[in-house]
Amino acid sequence: MTTAVLTDHERAAVQAYLRLLHTVRAGFDAAPGPAGGPRPVVVPPSVLAEADQALRAAGLAGNEEAFFRLLRNWHPAS
Repeated sequence: MTTAVLTDHERAAVQAYLRLLHTVRAGFDAAPGPAGGPRPVVVPPSVLAEADQALRAAGLAGNEEAFFRLLRNWHPAS
């Protein structure tokens, strides 16, 4: 198994992504709105903004292949 040593920015990007992923999962686990109406907003804009900023700071914006490689190496269960 390869061990990845992440920079602070890369670690922040992975952690922000994991928070985003958990937020989305929690949103889908929530019950629908009143009377079967639409579900509440799944991801608050602040969570998306944090993930976007972390990716930019790590130089990973637009480079999904490198980001997901880091994610798989650092957090294989994702």
